[in-house]
Amino acid sequence: MEPLHRPRRLRRSPVLRALVRETTLAPHQFIAPLFVTHGASVRHPIPSMPGVHQLSVDASLDAEVDALVAAGVRSVLLFGIPAQKDPVGRENFARDGIVSRAIRHLKDRHPELLIMTDVCCCEYTDHGHCGILTAHGEVDNDRTLQVLAQVAVAHAQAGADVLAPSGMMDGMVGAMREGLDQAGYADRAILSYAVKYASAYYGPFRDAAGSTPSFGDRRQYQMDPANLREARREVDLDEAEGADMLMVKPALAYLDVVREVRERSDLPLVCYNVSGEYAMVKAAVAAGWLDERRIVLETLLGMRRAGADAIITYHALDAARWLAEENA
Repeated sequence: MEPLHRPRRLRRSPVLRALVRETTLAPHQFIAPLFVTHGASVRHPIPSMPGVHQLSVDASLDAEVDALVAAGVRSVLLFGIPAQKDPVGRENFARDGIVSRAIRHLKDRHPELLIMTDVCCCEYTDHGHCGILTAHGEVDNDRTLQVLAQVAVAHAQAGADVLAPSGMMDGMVGAMREGLDQAGYADRAILSYAVKYASAYYGPFRDAAGSTPSFGDRRQYQMDPANLREARREVDLDEAEGADMLMVKPALAYLDVVREVRERSDLPLVCYNVSGEYAMVKAAVAAGWLDERRIVLETLLGMRRAGADAIITYHALDAARWLAEENA
């Protein structure tokens, strides 16, 4: 007996497949993470993340961002490499801090560029943790909130459009929202790292940002990878505190969490295709085991299919160029 239903009928040609395609990828859905550092003409490669560099705020940064904009990527997320570190991370909220300098520089060159900044302490503190420490070596949640509010205001003053707290401090969104509103920046959005797990996938990022803790780890404040119900609570709390967008980090091993958050909240949802995910693809491609273009686009499509509206990814430039070729 011949089958009555033949789903393959809709797969016969590229045009037919495109017509019925349920999920799409586009360059404007990508957010490119960038590491900015002091110095001149610096383009320092990160060995564990081939193709990613620490960039000085001059022609080095310009070349990277010009290429992104030309490819249709409209958003960047800035991480700073400070000149000096201290227990509080003062350069993070200094007017001449590296991220504030980069914001002003980029806004002058690309006024239309959406600039997001990572609002955390780990890159800037001499101990590498995401907040101020108590005498017992634990992160003091409530004192850290005051610092995060200062950082958010400093970055907003420099011209940042979106502030993204990543330290998983309780009350971080509320503290930043209050600080921004009181300083006259009620129009600036908060993208909360609402669901951020204590993940082994972050290893290469810590090389890039110089943010490895000098002792212990971050499991006292980042989420246990075993927990899903806790993610619902974190989302509800951040939404109630005034978050404008939500994030799940990492993405690839947490697509069930992305779907859970998508179904729970109507806020725009971002997922972070993190450094370890990027590095694994690059290593497999270098060994000749994977087709880079196909595996990257399939991976990003999976994140969109799970429910992400936008994706923070180190593949942003390559992926945007590949999509342009496909649509030419």
